[in-house]
Amino acid sequence: MTAQIPLPDDLPQLRTLARLADILGAAARTRIEEIEAREAAMRPRRTPPEGPAWILGYLRERGRPVPDQVHLGDCRMAGRHTRPLTQDQARGMLTEGTVPPCPICRPDTALGLQG
Repeated sequence: MTAQIPLPDDLPQLRTLARLADILGAAARTRIEEIEAREAAMRPRRTPPEGPAWILGYLRERGRPVPDQVHLGDCRMAGRHTRPLTQDQARGMLTEGTVPPCPICRPDTALGLQG
């Protein structure tokens, strides 16, 4: 149940109160936008570093790297162990079938190898 605010029965007074509420609401919204803009301007902006377009994820077996999957450079499914690939290297690995593509980021689609 909401609390009721006692309002006058006089129509001109009610119109005055409604107009005042509109003015205060608009002023409050304007002030909120100003504060949000100021806070956004003060927040530090970090641009992600440019990375490779394709990467090779690999596993470690007996201390040696074993190729696992080819990923797009920004794929979050790539593990800790990766190395950058050129477009030609990625295309070669995928067309030869030596390393499978990541099923999440689909580098084969990005390279035009899969539809």
